[in-house]
Amino acid sequence: MARTTSKNNQAGAATAPAPDPKGGDVKVDIEVEGEEKPEQVEKPEAVEAEVIEPDEVAQDAAEDEADDEAAERARVEAAIKAGEAAADEDFKSEADGLRAERDELAKKLAGVSDEIDAAKAEAAAATDRLSRLQADWDNYRRRMDRERAIERERACEGLVKDLLPAIDDLERAITHASAAEENEVAKQLVDGVTAVHAKVVSVLEKQGAEVIDPAGDPFDPQNHQAVGRVEDAEAYDETVRDVYQKGYRLGGKVVRPAMVTVTYGGPKRPAEPKEDEAKPEAGAEAK
Repeated sequence: MARTTSKNNQAGAATAPAPDPKGGDVKVDIEVEGEEKPEQVEKPEAVEAEVIEPDEVAQDAAEDEADDEAAERARVEAAIKAGEAAADEDFKSEADGLRAERDELAKKLAGVSDEIDAAKAEAAAATDRLSRLQADWDNYRRRMDRERAIERERACEGLVKDLLPAIDDLERAITHASAAEENEVAKQLVDGVTAVHAKVVSVLEKQGAEVIDPAGDPFDPQNHQAVGRVEDAEAYDETVRDVYQKGYRLGGKVVRPAMVTVTYGGPKRPAEPKEDEAKPEAGAEAK
């Protein structure tokens, strides 16, 4: 690439004298009319030509290409940084939103947990009250059942006591009429009275009354009333010999003890084995 420079001075232009740097007099050329001053023509300066080598052109092109690549990389890096910054902002914003939502849910969960604990405590208290109420009701029901049973037994006890003399008369009539075996009328009478006696006793048994007829049983002062003693060497000592009057028991309570006679002079009754002692013996026999 050639570069040329030239300077041309216009013809007839007056040239101002340059000041003397030493401060001396200044010479001024004066033009006189009618006189022509020969034109001063400056010689053209030599044209300087710059020659560019091919290597320099290739170097400049490589430098320009490197500058373009550097600029492109800078733009890409700037775009990546801008994208990362935007992504970071989005992530932070989303993370802040999630944290806020988490905190809100944690608060709600804490409130729900408190409500659950309160509900559990209330349910436990209600269950305890229900258990106490159920226990009180069971105790009341058992007490009322026991009281009703006692009242019923008292009512039946009065009825049994009122009927016992009539039952005793029926039994004595049966015993007295049974002695006349040859009398057919007396026999029929005995059969009728016996049937009536059985019906009355069955009614009492339905009401819970039990007959105490201990003939041949060991004497029990809680259920028997001894009215006499009979010597009998063949029977065990303290054994019921005769029953003059049957006793009655109602609901485990003795309404009237049986009137009996008790033997004496015989051998002692052997002790009966207890249930706890009898079980091992039964197991040994099984083996």
